[in-house]
Amino acid sequence: MSVNPSVLDQFVSAIVYRANIQNIADLGNPSTALHAGIVVGLICATAGIIWYFKGRTWAFVYVALIPALNWSFGNVPNITLIQPNTMFEHGVLVNPLTMVTGLVFVLRDFVQREIGHKVLAVMALAIAWSFYYSWPVIAIASGIAFAISETADWMIYTFTKYRLSTRILLSSALAAPIDTTVFLYGADLAKVMAGIAEPGSEFHAANWVVFVIGKMVGAVLVSWMIRMREDRGEVDPKAL
Repeated sequence: MSVNPSVLDQFVSAIVYRANIQNIADLGNPSTALHAGIVVGLICATAGIIWYFKGRTWAFVYVALIPALNWSFGNVPNITLIQPNTMFEHGVLVNPLTMVTGLVFVLRDFVQREIGHKVLAVMALAIAWSFYYSWPVIAIASGIAFAISETADWMIYTFTKYRLSTRILLSSALAAPIDTTVFLYGADLAKVMAGIAEPGSEFHAANWVVFVIGKMVGAVLVSWMIRMREDRGEVDPKAL
């Protein structure tokens, strides 16, 4: 008789992802316990580094969100917006968390306000954890995509003189297309290498447009909310 895993079982299984833990009792296995101990130790070390950098809420959310999103691209099924047809050979797919991916760029801007240029080191930590929680090819593609797009995002957010809400929107507008291009190419390559799809199944114009729009929706909403707070005098428009 099978027993449904408890919330605690599911939490431990998610944290120690590659140990394939079904329930807490699996930690009785020495190798599994060692694996779990190493992962928990590294998580604590990561948290310590973030805290040392003066990172607080935004920084912790940022480092947790990037590996979680990369995990979702390998495990959460895409939603089919348009079935394959004569106009769209491969159809149009979208990951349910695409809009959340757009919020990563905005979140990075808030992390920079929290810890300054140390945000680049925090970004590296988040990418490093992606190699544990997602497929290696996805992690590499995502890492390259995030590194390029987030650096572009950082440069616009740091060196332009626009008001805060405008910088958030412009930095996301530059980062989203770059990130989408590199990531979809990597995802397409990963599926071809795995023998589960033909070239072009992920990396095509229709998918690209849907992903970019999905990512920009979140940025536009946050930028609009910040603009409202700027107009009410609650946020300094010149803040870094």
